[in-house]
Amino acid sequence: MTSDIILQANHIEKYFYDPEEFKVLNDISFSVKKGEFATLVGKSGSGKSTLLYILSTMDTDYKGELIIDGIMVTGKKQNELAALRNEKIGFVFQFHYLLNEFSCLQNIMIPALRLGNYSKKEIEERAYEKLKLLGLQDQALKTASKLSGGQQQRVAIARALINDPLIIMGDEPTGNLDSKNSDIVFDTFQMLAHEQNQTIIAVTHDNDFANKSDRIIEMMDGKIINCLKKK
Repeated sequence: MTSDIILQANHIEKYFYDPEEFKVLNDISFSVKKGEFATLVGKSGSGKSTLLYILSTMDTDYKGELIIDGIMVTGKKQNELAALRNEKIGFVFQFHYLLNEFSCLQNIMIPALRLGNYSKKEIEERAYEKLKLLGLQDQALKTASKLSGGQQQRVAIARALINDPLIIMGDEPTGNLDSKNSDIVFDTFQMLAHEQNQTIIAVTHDNDFANKSDRIIEMMDGKIINCLKKK
């Protein structure tokens, strides 16, 4: 039964042409199921961040097929992809990209206001629920600049959750954090995957972070060399 497969990559290949032709991804195929917490690991230059940008539909210049939620997204127009990203994909980056002068609540509301599926009052209530889920409800009205690094990253996760995405894509989500805050962010991701059935795909250099995820997809020289399922 394949209905629980949220993302399927089939024979993805990618070339860079500057300064000369170079194959950066070579025949990448794998799938991710609903509620799975998968990490992409590998040395710098292995292709993991390039792959994440293709999986997130931000890079469309590749060969092969990408299917998200049963929909073939390869070949879709940019405006269709932008709508799909808004609705189905949440992003958490190495840097939190919060607006410092905005409150936590206001920061979380931004993607939902852009999507426009709910009234402002409903969006505010949903944003508060996401903060509550992550144990930050008492920080709701604080400006982002007043929070610790770990709290800021958890607010960024809440913002990624506001539109109830199918997948959260993380690009080095603990890259700017010390080990204590990295553990808190990892625990947040694990709770989302295992208790909320949230699918997560994260690129990381942090071996401890990767080793505690459900599945490690290890890359080298543009290929998947190991796909270790932890459970």
